[in-house]
Amino acid sequence: MAFGGFDSGGDQKPMAEINMVPLIDVMLVLLVIFIITAPLLTHSVKIDLPKASSNPNITKPEHVQLGIRQDGRLFWNGELTEKADLRKRMTQSAALNPQPEIHIRADRLVPYENVAQVMSMASKAGLNRIGFVTDPSAVE
Repeated sequence: MAFGGFDSGGDQKPMAEINMVPLIDVMLVLLVIFIITAPLLTHSVKIDLPKASSNPNITKPEHVQLGIRQDGRLFWNGELTEKADLRKRMTQSAALNPQPEIHIRADRLVPYENVAQVMSMASKAGLNRIGFVTDPSAVE
């Protein structure tokens, strides 16, 4: 609180007003500082950057159709093959990048043991992507 004025009277009362002058001075100084520094912050150096135009290179892995008949015959993409040759082909396919997907098509009456053996061979060869192909129209 501020006290009295400059009059010579003995009746001095405390003032109940806030002195706004220091607040206005500080605000004006801050305004001047921001006016001066704002253009300096937006200054940038113009650079001609190269423009890259490329399309994503999406390589879909091939898939291998592996057929298993009821009598135990195995087919690699429609070609009759033996178990020893099948192991060799699976090892070669596992070395490819990206690895092909193995789609197993088994006859309806193939014992599960034969399908499990083929899946085990694929896993041991290093093939990770194995799927089953079914024919929903054949369901009675």
